[in-house]
Amino acid sequence: MGIPDSEVLRGAASSDRILVTHDRSTMPRHFGKFITHASSPGLIIVPQAPNIGEIIDDLLIVWAASEAKEWRNDIGFLPL
Repeated sequence: MGIPDSEVLRGAASSDRILVTHDRSTMPRHFGKFITHASSPGLIIVPQAPNIGEIIDDLLIVWAASEAKEWRNDIGFLPL
């Protein structure tokens, strides 16, 4: 077993970092609950299987084309 989603979300929030994860099954639900009582820098869900280079390219596009404040309490999905 890994670290509980709520703890991962708290850690990302306390370091003011957008969380990037491939946990599509439970993280979106826990993120929704988390932002009802706390603020999050944001969440980006990436697929598990595809080419890592494509994911990195998409993350670089997100980084270049948006401001961190645009992701606050928001969730995004890759690929773009």
